[in-house]
Amino acid sequence: MMTIAQLQQKAKELRRDVVQMVAGARSGHPGGALGAADLLTVLYYQYLRHRPDDPRWPERDRFVLSNGHICPILYAILADRGYFPKSELQRLRRLGSILQGHPSLSVGTPGVEHSGGSLGLGLSVSVGMALAAQLDKRDYRVYCMISDGECQEGQTWEAAMSAAHYRLDNLCVIIDRNGTQIDGRTEEIMSLEPLAEKWRAFGWHLIEIDGHNYEQIISAFERFLHHRGTQRPTAILARTVIGKGVSFMENDYHWHHGAPNQEQLEQALRELA
Repeated sequence: MMTIAQLQQKAKELRRDVVQMVAGARSGHPGGALGAADLLTVLYYQYLRHRPDDPRWPERDRFVLSNGHICPILYAILADRGYFPKSELQRLRRLGSILQGHPSLSVGTPGVEHSGGSLGLGLSVSVGMALAAQLDKRDYRVYCMISDGECQEGQTWEAAMSAAHYRLDNLCVIIDRNGTQIDGRTEEIMSLEPLAEKWRAFGWHLIEIDGHNYEQIISAFERFLHHRGTQRPTAILARTVIGKGVSFMENDYHWHHGAPNQEQLEQALRELA
C-alpha cells in the first residue's frame, strides 16, 4: 500500500505524462485528464485488483472509462503499471498506435475494457459487466467513471435505474463533477442540480467528496467495499477541477480539448515538478 504522499507524487508524475503526450500529439483532451488524475491514481494503485502481466485475468476488477476523451490519464497509468512500454505514450493519436484519441478495443490496447468514444454508454456497459459477475457467481468489482455532462443523457439514467433494480452492489460509478463540458459550464447548458439527490432517488448509495482530497477519495472507496452485501450500487460524486495542477488550464472549459504549445508545455512541467 502507498502512503498519501506517495500517491500524490505519483499523480503529479502522471499529470506530467498527460501534458507531454497531448503536446506531442498536438491534439487531445488534457483538462479532464488532469482533473481525474487523483481519483484514478488512488483506484489503480490502491484498490483495483488487476494483473498487468495477464490483462484478461477472469477475476480482475473491471474499470470502464465512459468519458473516453480523458484517456491520456488512463494510458499514462496503464504504461506506468506495466501494461505496455512507456515509450508508447509518445504515439498518442498516431495512425496505427494502440493509444487512440479515445480508448478502443479494436486496436487491442492492453488494460482497456471499453471503447469510449460516444458519451453516455459506459454506465450501461458497466451494468452488464456487474450483472454478468453476479450471474456467473464471480467476485470481481466494476468501477465506471462518467462525466457530469453524461448525466444530461437519458441512457445514463436508464442504466442507473437498471443497476438499482438488479441490486448491483458490486458496481461503483465515479462521477467526475468538474462542472464543465465542451461548450461551457454544465449549469448553463443543461442544469444538473440537485445531482446528488437525483442519484439517491434512483436508489444508489451516494457518497459526495472533494475529488482532490486523498483522505476523502480513500474513504469513499473503502465505503464502497464495506457496502457490499447491501444490494445497492454505489455512486461517488467527486467534485473536481478541470486542468488541475496547471494554472492556465484550471477551471477553463476551453481546455476540455486542445494542446499546449511549447511555452505552455514548459510552464506546465515547471508547475508539476
